[in-house]
Amino acid sequence: MTSIANAVLALDSTAQISTVSENPEEIIWHDGNPNGLTVEQITEKQAELQDAYDNDYSRKRREAYD
Repeated sequence: MTSIANAVLALDSTAQISTVSENPEEIIWHDGNPNGLTVEQITEKQAELQDAYDNDYSRKRREAYD
């Protein structure tokens, strides 16, 4: 599964965060979340990144025929 941290960094590459779980409501923002990312934005980006990973045809082929 794509992590919450990866989703945050995909939305804001300069974000300074820590995570203690995969719950986006428990993100520790060391920079105060200056871009105002919402839980909804983060979970949507996480789902988008996971979908892209799951549907990566070349990755699946490499794994199947390594």
